[in-house]
Amino acid sequence: MSILFDTERKVFRLDAGSSSYAFCVGPWGQLLHLYYGARISDTDLGYLQSALNTGSFSPNPPEGDDSAFSLDTAFQEYPVNGTGDYRVAALAIRGENGSSATTLRYRSHTIRRGKYALDGLPAVYAAEDEAETLDVLMEDPLTGAEVHLLYGVLDRYSAITRAAVIRNSGQSPFVIEKAASAAVDFPTMDFDLVHLYGQWAGERQICRAPLTHDIRTVASKRGASSHAHNPFAALVSRNAGETSGEAYGASLVYSGNFAIETECDSLETARLVMGINPIDFAWTLNPGELFTTPEAVLVYSDEGLGGMSRTYHKLYRSHLCRGEWKEKIRPILVNNWEATYFDFNEEKLLAIAKDAADLGIEMLVMDDGWFGKRNDDRSSLGDWFVNEEKLKGGLKPLVEKVNALGLKFGIWFEPEMISPDSNLYRAHPEWTLCAPGREPSIGRHQYVLDMSRKDVQDYLFDVISGVLSGANIAYVKWDFNRNLSEAASAELPPERRKETFHRYVLGLYSLLERLTSAFPHVLFEGCSGGGGRFDPAMLYYSPQIWTSDDTDAIERCRIQYGTSLVYPPSSISAHVSAVPNHQTGRVTSFETRGNVAMAGAFGYELDLTKLTAEEKELVKKQVAQYHAYAPLVQDGDFYRLISPFEDENRCAWMSVSADKSEALVTFVVPRTRVNFNSYLRLAGLDPRKKYLDESTGRVLSGDTLMNAGLNLSRSYRDGESVLIHLKEVKA
Repeated sequence: MSILFDTERKVFRLDAGSSSYAFCVGPWGQLLHLYYGARISDTDLGYLQSALNTGSFSPNPPEGDDSAFSLDTAFQEYPVNGTGDYRVAALAIRGENGSSATTLRYRSHTIRRGKYALDGLPAVYAAEDEAETLDVLMEDPLTGAEVHLLYGVLDRYSAITRAAVIRNSGQSPFVIEKAASAAVDFPTMDFDLVHLYGQWAGERQICRAPLTHDIRTVASKRGASSHAHNPFAALVSRNAGETSGEAYGASLVYSGNFAIETECDSLETARLVMGINPIDFAWTLNPGELFTTPEAVLVYSDEGLGGMSRTYHKLYRSHLCRGEWKEKIRPILVNNWEATYFDFNEEKLLAIAKDAADLGIEMLVMDDGWFGKRNDDRSSLGDWFVNEEKLKGGLKPLVEKVNALGLKFGIWFEPEMISPDSNLYRAHPEWTLCAPGREPSIGRHQYVLDMSRKDVQDYLFDVISGVLSGANIAYVKWDFNRNLSEAASAELPPERRKETFHRYVLGLYSLLERLTSAFPHVLFEGCSGGGGRFDPAMLYYSPQIWTSDDTDAIERCRIQYGTSLVYPPSSISAHVSAVPNHQTGRVTSFETRGNVAMAGAFGYELDLTKLTAEEKELVKKQVAQYHAYAPLVQDGDFYRLISPFEDENRCAWMSVSADKSEALVTFVVPRTRVNFNSYLRLAGLDPRKKYLDESTGRVLSGDTLMNAGLNLSRSYRDGESVLIHLKEVKA
């Protein structure tokens, strides 16, 4: 059993992999948090609850004047607002009396085999024999709110999932003003906070800083998880590195506005709360209705950040990604965007396709510009019909010609957007997302469709289905190129317009669910101006995501390194692009561009017809390498070796097969120096096995490679790299 309940002590203990998580029912029905960390065997854990009551004028619960107990200092499982705990709350409900003071008391619980699912929301899934679910029912007697706290335990992983389902069992409506997915109290604040920040073309940069006596928030209110911040944070012990120390990861399976709050108090304790951003959020719940929060995925590691990351990689790869492509090796594609931008026609695409076929590339992707009257970014979004001035005879003849060359065909959409200069806007201006009475802001010459509307969802399903059914489309790149503003759906009454952001996301998920179900053989790739919506929820529908519009190999070292904190390499789309690079102007070797891109879902972002004969031979070599190494990169264990955030001269990572018989090591020199001396210690190998270094012919034991390392000292130029394949040598 992964979930135990001590009926005498009223203690729940959840055992997941190498971790345990425990809480109890308190004397007046509150849920009190007891422990989260390395696996333990006891349930007599009540002694761990804080008995201090030294808060500033903190009241006692109304059930009893017990000066030894205060909600303001207690460790709690799902803290509520306005009734004695002044720290950041997980839940706030405004009842008909106008107050958002909230109380929750334990009523019952159930333990069942299998993993819960969330209605209308993506979530980790598992077979019945792979997981257990704990459902704890809490209630607020005044408002009639029933709160089901859901816990999913996957014992093969050191991961616990959490979500909350709120039901109005009362006689009057109430308003949910905040509903977090999870809260965790820690008896110490001796942690660093690690999170991912960034911008367009510079996503998921790593930030690490000590917790201090304050309230710190990592959040988005852009309508998407965003380039600026990612819905992930980790609390790590101050001494934690890649291979040692404790790390507590928190990842939210959500693509909209989120908030991760940490608060440290005068007692040196810390609280983490994660969920939908309460800014610009409120949800009216009528009697009998339900509201479900997104899922939070908590991961514990006592093997540092690397151990935490590998748990997320395996869990998300196997139990979040779905469908035909979740475990398949992805096809090598060439995308025409940086090759042609909007200036293409059938002849140009076929020329690229012919070279692609000769070089062993497996798919041609036609990017933006194939529809409506789209010759720049100023028109036609929403008009998803073929521009026959570019593609004579329509889409099907082009696809058939590409298929005849032995290539699959992919296509770009930006379904959530609408151009003011479009047939769709002229027919349905009311479909634009905008607060009534205001003019919508415009970004990239486009507005946003109101995805909360069923008629918008139906229109998009019909037109996209028509395109996908009308030709042999194998891949869809789903883009999203601006954030939401004036987000107040005209379909909602004024008092409910703060529901718009969340309803937008639910509408997006509904459409994606319909399309991926109707076209199960199509590989969907997420995109948002690159990595502006690189989050776990999108992996549920698209097992790979375009990582960044910055295709520069040196910049990608940082972007892909940061992304790997949470997301598996199989989800990280990485392409070889032309030089000088279109974003940075930097010139790097073809080898380095390939070596960096080989760490993800591999492809090309350039005009193959303009390559030299030497470069085409390098493409053939890279294609062969990808076919040889892709199973290792996609399914292996990923180890970060040298961080580009800590060393400006070096960056390194490696993938190791599950049976530790094979490894692929990548070493990059972003910026060299004279007399470059570098020894690289490897990780994850079997210390008893012997490995052949195919680049040198040298055979070394795993313990030598991990303790003494590889000697990579030599003269390097800026941007040079080394790719090393290690293969077990049988005795």
